[in-house]
Amino acid sequence: EGREDLQVTQLGTQIWIKPDIQKTDVDFSEILNAIQEIAKDVNIFFDELEGVNSPSKDDDSLLHHGNLTSTSDDASRLEVVGEEVPDKNKTSGLYFRDGKCRIDYILVYRKSNPQTEKREVFERNIRAEGLQMEKESSLTNSDIIFVKLHAPWEVLGKYAELMNVRMPFRRKIYYLHRRYKFMNRIEKQISRFRGWLPRKPMKLDKETLPDLEENDCYTAPFSQQRIHHFIIHNKDTFFNNATRSRIVHHILQRVKYEEGKNKIGLNRLLSNGSYEAAFPLHEGSYRSKNSIKTHGAENHRHLLYECWASWGVWYKYQPLDLVRRYFGEKIGLYFAWLGWYTGMLFPAAFIGLFVFLYGVTTLNHCQVSKEVCQATDIIMCPICDKYCPFMRLSDSCIYAKVTHLFDNGATVFFAVFMAVWATVFLEFWKRRRAVIAYDWDLIDWEEEEEEIRPQFEAKYSKKERMNPISGKPEPYQAFADKCSRLIVSASGIFFMICVVIAAVFGIVIYRVVTVSTFAAFKWALIRNNSQVATTGTAVCINFCIIMLLNVLYEKVALFLTNLEQPRTESEWENSFTLKMFLFQFVNLNSSTFYIAFFLGRFTGHPGAYLRLINRWRLEECHPSGCLIDLCMQMGIIMVLKQTWNNFMELGYPLIQNWWTRRKLRQEYGTQGKTSFPQWEKDYNLQPMNAYGLFDEYLEMILQFGFTTIFVAAFPLAPLLALLNNIIEIRLDAYKFVTQWRRPLASRAKDIGIWYGILEGIGILSVITNAFVIAVTSDFIPRLVYAYKYGPCAGQGEAGQKCMVGYVNASLSVFLVSDFENRSEPTSNGSEFSGSPLKYCRYRDYRDPPHAPVPYGYTLQFWHVLAARLAFIIVFEHLVFCIKHLISYLIPDLPKDLRDRMRREKYLIQEMMYEAELERLQKERKERKKNGKSYHNEWP
Repeated sequence: EGREDLQVTQLGTQIWIKPDIQKTDVDFSEILNAIQEIAKDVNIFFDELEGVNSPSKDDDSLLHHGNLTSTSDDASRLEVVGEEVPDKNKTSGLYFRDGKCRIDYILVYRKSNPQTEKREVFERNIRAEGLQMEKESSLTNSDIIFVKLHAPWEVLGKYAELMNVRMPFRRKIYYLHRRYKFMNRIEKQISRFRGWLPRKPMKLDKETLPDLEENDCYTAPFSQQRIHHFIIHNKDTFFNNATRSRIVHHILQRVKYEEGKNKIGLNRLLSNGSYEAAFPLHEGSYRSKNSIKTHGAENHRHLLYECWASWGVWYKYQPLDLVRRYFGEKIGLYFAWLGWYTGMLFPAAFIGLFVFLYGVTTLNHCQVSKEVCQATDIIMCPICDKYCPFMRLSDSCIYAKVTHLFDNGATVFFAVFMAVWATVFLEFWKRRRAVIAYDWDLIDWEEEEEEIRPQFEAKYSKKERMNPISGKPEPYQAFADKCSRLIVSASGIFFMICVVIAAVFGIVIYRVVTVSTFAAFKWALIRNNSQVATTGTAVCINFCIIMLLNVLYEKVALFLTNLEQPRTESEWENSFTLKMFLFQFVNLNSSTFYIAFFLGRFTGHPGAYLRLINRWRLEECHPSGCLIDLCMQMGIIMVLKQTWNNFMELGYPLIQNWWTRRKLRQEYGTQGKTSFPQWEKDYNLQPMNAYGLFDEYLEMILQFGFTTIFVAAFPLAPLLALLNNIIEIRLDAYKFVTQWRRPLASRAKDIGIWYGILEGIGILSVITNAFVIAVTSDFIPRLVYAYKYGPCAGQGEAGQKCMVGYVNASLSVFLVSDFENRSEPTSNGSEFSGSPLKYCRYRDYRDPPHAPVPYGYTLQFWHVLAARLAFIIVFEHLVFCIKHLISYLIPDLPKDLRDRMRREKYLIQEMMYEAELERLQKERKERKKNGKSYHNEWP
């Protein structure tokens, strides 16, 4: 009793190693290696395999509706004498029918699929690799077959060593730095004054969230020869479920299914339809009748739902270590980056809100808005042909006040702050990523050599060359063929950008035509606010066009990427990512660029308007400026797009899963779905989209661009982004935990190509904000007036008292009789003074009509233009210098992390020396015990 017999099976050969043999000089690893050398290559066809553990016709004749049928050899399982199997293991749907072998991977196919021979060979080779297999037909459709795979301890150990899987072998010892002790003393002092507040309310309860042992241990690549040095409490749980499924997937990607050099791997079988789906299982239900605080978590999925995906913990930190343990490092890094981005938005949102509130508090003291509101005697020229009437400048009082909320003295400071913030965000993310990479054992991890895409292989199978790394022949794409495909792809990208420009041109024509229509509207509310109504409807139409073109762009980007024939999946992903980002970035921001830098800039002046196709007069800015149009564009697009994305992200899988549950209830009753095994429940969930985390990253990167590029015109953008991201984290978590099948636990060291895109957006934001402040806002004209033309000219002051008379100085005079016939308004303006108007005003710096050169540019115009150009140059150089200085001063690795890495390296070396010394001492004792003596001779 209590005796363990190690049973090793390879192709029907059984070797039993008794406990009494273990006392001799037998090296078990040598026995295993000898057996593996005796075995033939499992990735070729064996005639002798057809009669060994290979059911005919995929074992379909042995399957019964809802009954388990094992195709594994029971003698190949590692069993412990006297071990009792809990009943819940047999009913949970997570184990084989014996209740001992946990299901590590699920393959799904249909019996009606004609690819039977490939599956037979593939499954024989799977069993020859040591994996155990069971099959079961679906409860809802007898044509659907589930193949359940389990990796025994021997297989896990072998491939964990080949894959360099790092496992815990010694607990970490931390040394507090003095500054940490100082911070602890500060926290103790602060805690005395906040006793009525919960201690660290944003952290999860330790009673609820268990400590993950691997985070408190040093790790080393797993080795079967040094297995006694690793912390192994239970062989069944030593490798967590994510690691087990990753090892099984690694095996499946290297098993042949047909004769041929490249007829290998699960991905090819999925692409040709041999298998319908492949996924690891969720760890049971995410809901429980009992409270997690009183009864604990049922499983890690339930724990993630309660501590991460539930709306009740929206203010809590994310359990990133648990996310990584369940979903893998790649998904864990995405949520770590999203959480870091959201946390960094707090200071940006606070400063942006402060800038907005500063505008609110200084509104009553703003001399410019006061003059606009009091200018009842200043009559403005019509802003469109014929139907637009003359209007008092005071009628735009509300718009002038709203403009001041966003365009005030704090705007320049906020633009500089956001440029610095973007740099600090990226630099500190590199430090944060380094800490995460260390904690998750990603520092020395290198991605494996990728396999060639099946599409590339099929296209270029006739041309081969030697791989410089593996030394094996592989399909080869000629340089001329690659260049021609890239040229065609670039032409397609250029064409789609032209489509975006055409859409913007259509929006411009709509704005030009509609402003006249609204000006002649019968409703006074719309007639008096024709320009605002035009802007609002144009933005909504633009949003609809953006969403429609996004669907088209995805298909075009997919077609162009496949046309390029990338060699590997990572090359395909990078190419597709660049195209989709470029398309969607241009699509989302093209209209915003038009409003910011072109609206009202090239309209001409009354009597000599510039026109499109010599017909449509270009749209002018509102008398209070163009910034209000830019704010409306950004606010509406940002709110609508984020709301739509959040709805579609969660709404689509919710509707699909609801429809599936509805069909199951109609067929099997209300209790039908609850009695289904876990593989059936997971199969009915939606698979993770084909692009992985691409859509999640793209949404956040576009938001980052929208938040930083035009932030000088809309300081509330970081606040809207922050509120959206708080919701986004929980929506994504809920989707991953409850609505999607469990994705494969993939590894990654960083966020990939997205980091370079973020750096590019940070550089672009400096340039655009410089132009927004200098060109779009009235900051520079006001500054020039205060120092050069105002009451304080030459005194070096620029307060509100220096802005007296600015509005009158920024408006030019036009003789009404000089209007073109097609521009002359239907009203003569007699309603203002009782007689027809002779003069009206417009926004520009031009000479009066009776000057030697009528309507020529004034000297003030050239001063303002020179100041704008000078500001752009100074602003860009100053901000870029600050960005580079910050990048230089902030190291990529924190000092304490470097010390921890050095200490870990030292301890690992010491452990290796100790292990080697222990092995030598053990060998010496064995030699003395056996009475053998050896004479050491010089070589």
